[in-house]
Amino acid sequence: MKPSLGQPGGLYRRLRGAAEAQWSAYCWHPFVQGLAEGTLPKAAFQRYLVQDWLFLVQFARAKALAAFKAESLDALRSKASALNALLSEMQMHFAYCSEWGLSEADVLATPEAAETVAYTRWVLDRGMAGDILDLEVALAPCTIGYGEIAQRIRAHPGRLRQGNPYESWIETYSSPGYQALASDAALRLDRLGVSHGGEVRFATLSATFTEAARLEAAFWQMGLNAAA
Repeated sequence: MKPSLGQPGGLYRRLRGAAEAQWSAYCWHPFVQGLAEGTLPKAAFQRYLVQDWLFLVQFARAKALAAFKAESLDALRSKASALNALLSEMQMHFAYCSEWGLSEADVLATPEAAETVAYTRWVLDRGMAGDILDLEVALAPCTIGYGEIAQRIRAHPGRLRQGNPYESWIETYSSPGYQALASDAALRLDRLGVSHGGEVRFATLSATFTEAARLEAAFWQMGLNAAA
């Protein structure tokens, strides 16, 4: 699938191109195909939902770190707003979990999977060790990737629309609001690439982006393994 997010020649598209194999393995993982076709086992999705909430706890910490490392007052305000929105989303996540037979107590009593720990602590490590660009690159496959995943699902000729139990999940990430968020994140990465020396740091940034895509694919597989 040709990239539709970011600018031609910009940092995001260059990173995505350099990680093509890992990116495709992430964005069109069998878990994602199961969402599109409505064939994903319920146990796999339930496992994903619980771990996704636990992931969001650490993602919120990463957003707070991004606010701390923000390069300007406007960026700080934007990150603070994004953090507040994420915290609200986490509360709504409980309601969505309940629709799948998972109570708030169930979620809070579940330990983090090894894949959740590996991914989230790695992102926080990259953010602590580097600057705002290092952190944004580590976060990009999650924020931007879900936008592209939704586009791939919508374009999939085998997509099940009527009676697909995962249609509400698909619509969430297909929505204009989320697509705009993903687009803004890609463009911000392009701007940071210019302002923070992305060209001379490309090899390091590319390794970060590629590893994040690999860890995202492992997160899908973690969910799929619950149904094995």
